[in-house]
Amino acid sequence: MLEQIDIHGVATYVGPQQTLVGLRPVNFIYGANGSGKTTISRVIASPANYQSCSVRWAQNLALECLVYNRDFVADNFTSRMRGIFTLGQQDAAIIARIENARHEAATLQDDINRRRAVLETKNTELDELNNSFREEGWKTKLKHENVFKEAFQGVLNSKEKFAERLIKEDSENQAELKDLAELSERATTLFGPTKAHATLLQAPDGSRLVEIEAAPILAKRIVGKEDVDIGPLIKKLRNSDWVKAGLQYFHDDRCPFCQQDTDHAFREKIDEYFDEQYQAEIDVISGLIERYTALSDAALTHVEALISSGSDHLDIPLISRLHDTLQSSLSHNAQHLERKRKEPSAAVTLEPVATILKEIEDAVDAANIDVRRHNDLVDNLATERAALVMDVWRYILEENCLLLATYRGQRQNLVSAQQGLSQSIEAKTAEQRTKVTELRELEKSVTSVQPTVTAINQLLTSFGFRNFRLATAGENEVFYKIIRSDGSDAGETLSEGEKTFVTFLYFYHRISGSMSESGTRSNRIIVFDDPVSSLDSDILFVVSNLIRRVIVRACDPTSTIKQVFVLTHNIYFHKEVTFDPQRTGERRAFETFWVVRKGTGHSELVSHATNPVKTTYELLWQEVRDENRSNLTIQNTLRRILENYFHILGNVDKDDIVQLFEGEDQQVCNSLFSWINDGSHSAHDDLYLVCDDQTASRYLRVFKEVFEKANHGGHYEMMIRPR
Repeated sequence: MLEQIDIHGVATYVGPQQTLVGLRPVNFIYGANGSGKTTISRVIASPANYQSCSVRWAQNLALECLVYNRDFVADNFTSRMRGIFTLGQQDAAIIARIENARHEAATLQDDINRRRAVLETKNTELDELNNSFREEGWKTKLKHENVFKEAFQGVLNSKEKFAERLIKEDSENQAELKDLAELSERATTLFGPTKAHATLLQAPDGSRLVEIEAAPILAKRIVGKEDVDIGPLIKKLRNSDWVKAGLQYFHDDRCPFCQQDTDHAFREKIDEYFDEQYQAEIDVISGLIERYTALSDAALTHVEALISSGSDHLDIPLISRLHDTLQSSLSHNAQHLERKRKEPSAAVTLEPVATILKEIEDAVDAANIDVRRHNDLVDNLATERAALVMDVWRYILEENCLLLATYRGQRQNLVSAQQGLSQSIEAKTAEQRTKVTELRELEKSVTSVQPTVTAINQLLTSFGFRNFRLATAGENEVFYKIIRSDGSDAGETLSEGEKTFVTFLYFYHRISGSMSESGTRSNRIIVFDDPVSSLDSDILFVVSNLIRRVIVRACDPTSTIKQVFVLTHNIYFHKEVTFDPQRTGERRAFETFWVVRKGTGHSELVSHATNPVKTTYELLWQEVRDENRSNLTIQNTLRRILENYFHILGNVDKDDIVQLFEGEDQQVCNSLFSWINDGSHSAHDDLYLVCDDQTASRYLRVFKEVFEKANHGGHYEMMIRPR
């Protein structure tokens, strides 16, 4: 049956979407003319014609929909109406076989429905499993997105796509598992902004500095010529450097130390002591100092250039520390060299800088290894990126190995269950189709349009329509026509009420039949949309009674009528058709109540837990049912009920009813109808007689007999029954 109907963007439903939800086997919809009832019936009849509307079927199983509305009347009240095939009584054995085939087909359908329900459950479980897997996998994406964003391109904004990629990688990725730190380092180069080649670094050349450190002259005592007369003395005193330093102050043969006059020969001996060889060695020391200073400055400048390069590949803090150490050692060595120049006879040893230079060289070599790797990556960026993406996903798989294993196992179980259920449903469906084909063939052998003609004509006669009837027509007598008693065509001369009633009876029998020789027992939904238009009160109650029979069938699980919708604007019809003595207040389990109203320019649907239609007529009867009723107002209450029912609604001549009584009861009856003729229509303040309990009882008795004598006792019993 239908579970939900969504209506939007059609006719008067131009506001927010309106929804009939939680529908049950019986659904009553009340609304004024023009409020949007017929739109509902049209959507049920042909949902495909209304693209902005939709219907939802229980278990996704659509049923045949039979809809009575003004479209049905217009389409079917013609000079030749299609015949309705119903089961005859020719062969009881075949009828039994039909019922058995129908039962077997229904049993198979129930089995199919149960399997579909289980399949739907499995589908839901699989959806929930997939959702859980997506959520858990997404946590991994969020965890590594900052570093591996490039590897997640294409799935960054979709949990579903990320999960699909995870499953795909799980079945295809054969990469070797790499460490996260390594992957992160590679990602910094490959996934960052596109980089250019890096320049190889060069360490300072300190080989010549090292050579100077090992120069033999630094350890040699440089003194003058010892075979000069003064030589032994200077040697003994070890003051060669002191004497050499004083020579610059030796003027006019006066000793710069003791200030005594010396002869020219002394000066010649001093000059002979510091001969050319001595001076040559002094010049060597000066040269060494000059070169060492230049080489030191060059080495330090080179190291400072390395520091200022800002290379991402070089350990700048290490180079800075080595620079400071080198600078300190070179500064100390410069001091040692300067002392050697001032004191040539002293042996000096320079601090070795080879170790420091080697550490700098090693740091530069390590940086160049990284530079070459970087340049190789740049040269093979596309290939390296692809390899890194694969390695990243391999790591992601490892991190989610337990999640993937659990998902694979549970998903396999659910998919296997789905496949098994689908195959069994397919087999059962084929079996059911075979049974339905058998059922149709059996129906063809015994169905006929004549039983419907007979039934409709009996109803027409019983309700006083004796001047026309239905007859079969056409080739093979499979059509209907409306004829007079003399056989002439009556279709063009019927009143609106007669047309409506005939068409309704035609629809009523269509409910239990089929427009073809088979299909009389297919499950269906029935919709009645304002079936009492143009009908007088007597026929209104007949139609109400017939529809109530359909409602009873809809509540029977073995019936082919699975759901009924009744839409009307007629309060009296609504009260008749919804009457249920077992409904104590709240709607019953098999029914729903709705009101459709046209609000501010658009239709609205409102659900009600109780019957929303309570008329003044119902309230008047409520007072009659009340044992503590007031004698002051009871006559006026009875008068208003009779006025509503017989005069306003039924247009019944009061004199015809009065003549059904005799004696004093006739006078009481006439007094009630006389008040009616006075034309008073207010509630209780227009006309009344003061009476005692005995008089009130007499009026109540005559009031009841009015309905019984007018053949409307059923209505009285329905209304007087305690609620």
